[in-house]
Amino acid sequence: MIQITPIYAGLLALLLLILSYNVVLGRRLHKVSVGDGDEKDLIKRMRAQSNWVEYAPMGIVLLALAELQGVSAVWLHLSGLSLLVGRFAHAYGFTRKPQIVPLRRIGMYLTLGSILVLSLINIASGLL
Repeated sequence: MIQITPIYAGLLALLLLILSYNVVLGRRLHKVSVGDGDEKDLIKRMRAQSNWVEYAPMGIVLLALAELQGVSAVWLHLSGLSLLVGRFAHAYGFTRKPQIVPLRRIGMYLTLGSILVLSLINIASGLL
């Protein structure tokens, strides 16, 4: 039974809803229904949301697979928390004016680090 992954999947989904709402507000502000209307602010909002979509789903899938393979709860929580904090830090740093580049960088390190660790855990668990 999966008990840990749903916590992080749910929290990450809430972050996606926030990022999506931010895009909706940008579309209303700039009166753009489709595309980005060449509005830099809207492009930035859309990229923050898209960046989440590019990384978080793979992290969630890897976390669930690791949990199904019986990986230690400590590793699952560390990986899930790293993914969650990484996605939040990146989104927050990216959407600020001006951007908080060190926060974006930390967010990417945490995100990519969690995906790397979970990938290796899954490969090792699958081979053993």
